[in-house]
Amino acid sequence: ACVVATVTADNLVPSAACTLQRELGLPGDIPCFDLSAACTGFLFALHTVECLLNASSRKFALVVGAETLSRVTNWDDRGTCILFGDGAGAAVVECRKGWPSISAELGCHGDDQLLRLPGVESGGRSLISMEGTRVFKFAVEAVPWCMDRVLERTGYALEDIDFFVFHQANARIIDFVAKRLGAREGLFFKNMDRYGNTSAASIPIALDELTETGALRPGMRIVTVGFGGGLTWAGALLRW
Repeated sequence: ACVVATVTADNLVPSAACTLQRELGLPGDIPCFDLSAACTGFLFALHTVECLLNASSRKFALVVGAETLSRVTNWDDRGTCILFGDGAGAAVVECRKGWPSISAELGCHGDDQLLRLPGVESGGRSLISMEGTRVFKFAVEAVPWCMDRVLERTGYALEDIDFFVFHQANARIIDFVAKRLGAREGLFFKNMDRYGNTSAASIPIALDELTETGALRPGMRIVTVGFGGGLTWAGALLRW
């Protein structure tokens, strides 16, 4: 399978995943599609691919989170234009017999007012609009709840986790959760000071940076949490 999580694809049709299939020369008999879950997209795509692989004789998939948010940024809105960035991250996923699942926790609450990107029905340019204070309130409630659910269903405690990798939207959200938990220094990764909020790309970019620095080693446990427009949220435990 090839799944691309994005809300800023070049085209509605063909999908970014189908274009990627052509460019990479992937087989013609695999599902390739885009997935729209805003900033939670990579985790939604990861869980979707897990389900597809468990039902397939083939055991590899490509999962991509990619955004060009500069296309849809309102540069006259100083409350949002300073926040967002462009980026892409990808992972090759293998389904191995006997390996644990990613233990995903997913959810959504339909609300198109707090964070909105109008589509073709709007009659004008599609630009991001966001009620930042209310989105912050949603995030600081949803993130710890989602994280607690992942730990509860997997049976792990805070001290069993090597890294927490959250969607890189706002340092204050991550600091709030870390303070609430009394977590040790360095447990919560942050890189939004370099890239901004890259939406569906932020979690795979963060995981890649941790890998490149040698911080992630085989056997480590990582809890990832995403949250974004929809409203959507997701958490997952990854065993590196």
